[in-house]
Amino acid sequence: MKPIPDTAHWRDSARTVRFFVVDYRAMFPLLLCLFIPKLWTFGLAILAIIFFALLEHYGFSVRVFGRFLRGVFSGPRKVAKPWWLTRPRY
Repeated sequence: MKPIPDTAHWRDSARTVRFFVVDYRAMFPLLLCLFIPKLWTFGLAILAIIFFALLEHYGFSVRVFGRFLRGVFSGPRKVAKPWWLTRPRY
């Protein structure tokens, strides 16, 4: 019996899990679609797959996209002091 060749390397352990070409995060709504077989869950699953594919196309991960959204919502001005110390004291 021939031994199985080592084709995986330890450097490959940091790669994201994929189901064919789709990221694993997009497969969760498909799992939901299997348990609740409705048209709206199928539409949600397709939208999630498209969303994650667009994120990957633009080079974002989910964590980086969350940080990007946090930066967009917080605005350009970052105050180093808390708001209660910035008001003048009388």
